[in-house]
Parts: sequence; C-alpha cells; structure tokens
Amino acid sequence: MAERTDEDFAWEVVAGPDDAGKRVDAFLAGALVLFSRNRVKDLILAGAVSVNGDPCGEPRFRIRPGDIVLLLAPEPTEAEPEPENIPLDVLYEDEFLIVIDKPAGLVVHPAPGSPSGTLVNALIHHCGMSLAGIGGVRRPGIVHRLDKDTTGVMVVAKTEPVLNHLARQFADHGRTGPLERIYTAFVWGRMQAHTGTVEAPLGRDANNRLRQAVRKDGRIAITHFRAVTRYGGEGWDITEVDCRLETGRTHQIRVHMAHIGHPLLADGLYAPGFATKANRLPADLRAIVTGLGRQALHARLLGFVHPETGEELVFESGLPPDLAALAEALAPFDLARGRRG
Repeated sequence: MAERTDEDFAWEVVAGPDDAGKRVDAFLAGALVLFSRNRVKDLILAGAVSVNGDPCGEPRFRIRPGDIVLLLAPEPTEAEPEPENIPLDVLYEDEFLIVIDKPAGLVVHPAPGSPSGTLVNALIHHCGMSLAGIGGVRRPGIVHRLDKDTTGVMVVAKTEPVLNHLARQFADHGRTGPLERIYTAFVWGRMQAHTGTVEAPLGRDANNRLRQAVRKDGRIAITHFRAVTRYGGEGWDITEVDCRLETGRTHQIRVHMAHIGHPLLADGLYAPGFATKANRLPADLRAIVTGLGRQALHARLLGFVHPETGEELVFESGLPPDLAALAEALAPFDLARGRRG
C-alpha cells in the first residue's frame, strides 16, 4: 500500500505478501505510478530510498512482506500544455463545449512519454488559451478519454460549469440519465451469444503496469455487448460487436472482451497469443488485419444532455478508413449470407 507522508515530497510504501522477493526498484515503480522504473532506479542510486529506516542504494535489493519503503524525491511536475496546430475533426462546437472525432495515434492529454502533440495541445490552439484553466492545467476541459489508438467521438468542456455537469453525467454512466456510449469492436472468434453483459472488476495487472486485469479487488466494471455480424472462413472466425459501457474503466472493453475469450483484433497488449490466427485468414484480409497496428476499436456513438441548453445530443462517427477497409474485406465472409470462404 502506498501512502503520501506529511512531508511534502515523501512517499511511503508498505510491502504486502504478494511483494515478497521483488526488486525494490520494480516494487516502487509498480506502487508509485508517478515515477518510471528508470526514475526510481536513479533515485535509489542517489540515496533517496530507505527500507525500514536503513538507506537502500541498491536497485536489486529484494523486498520482504512488511518492509516499509520510503522514497524522498521532488514531486513530478508537468509543463503547462502549449498550443499546437494539430488538425481536429470537429463534429460540433459552441461556446460551451466541443465534440471531436479523434483519430488513431492521438494521445488525449500530456503525460510522461507524451509531453506534446496531444489532443489537449490541439484544443488549446483551436479554442484559445482560455481553455487551459478549465479543470486544471494538465487536462483542460477533458471529461473522458479514449486510448491513444482508439478512434471516435469525444466531448470536451469549454467552461468549468459545463465540465462539472458533464462529469456528473459520465459518473452516472446513463443509469438515471441519457448518457450513452457505444463502441464498435472487431473481435476474434465466433461469439455465440447475441447479447450479453460482462461484469468483472478491473485493476492494474500485478505483473505488467501497462495492462489492466480482472481482479477481485478491482473497481466495478460493466460492459454490455451485442454481436452485430459474424464472419468466418476455413479455420477462422471474427465477430463485429457493439459494446455499450455502463462504467468507464481504463481499457475496459479490451480487457472484458479478452476475458470472455474474444480479444480485439490487432490488440498487442491483450491478444498477443492470437497473432498466429491471422495466418489462417485469406491473403487480402490477412494483410489488412496485420497492417492495422492498433486494436480494432472505435467509439461510434456518444449521447449526452447539453449542460446549458438541456437538449439531448447524439453524435455518431462512421468507421475510420482502416476499420472501414477491414469491414469491406470481411463482408464476403458474412456467415448470415451463407458464404463461407
């Protein structure tokens, strides 16, 4: 368990039973997400870490359950985002909010490893520096986010009241209001159920801090799905799925679909073992799947109440070119048409 101490720049972490035998640099990097492992290693070598009150200058030091590890370091800071002239596909805009169709490869907000070239930088350029103060410097106006390589509809607030109103709608997840989020996903395998719900709590993967995982101690996560079209050929099956979020956890759809045995096409993080399945696809289709370079996921619909006008707004985005090409290549193999290749 990680805890910030009363000292301004001290982090205290207590090792649990599952931490036995871990290197202290890996242990701290996993517990303190603000610090990369390389940064932790440098701090250890600089004498900034102690274990049970004794200095620890060796990154390879092995942790035991109950060890109290203290890190003394300057708090990480992020530079104020600068405006950058990055093109935006604007679906709607007024003085209160803006709705955009996010392309693949665009990070939503500055973070370690992506200090610039983000959607936030583009929004500040497009909307003016007044946006920078909305919701704080790091994520101005950001109500929700999409993964870097997920495409589709996003809404961003231009004023603090609008940000707060939208945040409440997203926190409610459409349980009592009209908020709706639907994603199109292409997954491996022939999904037998026409509709279903995955209710599986999610948390950080204990073995890979880049991944989320189904965990008993995770946060509640619920995804409703509907099989739209099933495709198949000799030795392979793919299903196009609509996923509706009832919660909004990091990587939720990607983890939930993998959890039920249907990971997303080209998802290198959650479907690495499915890469060989692409070899069974017809040549043209195989080239498209292997060339995606990203998970086959698109936020195609977003509906919410306009915080100022009270109007219920719904925005839809067609498949981006790469997924449209995938859908076109799959069409001859639609099993409902009886044409199995």
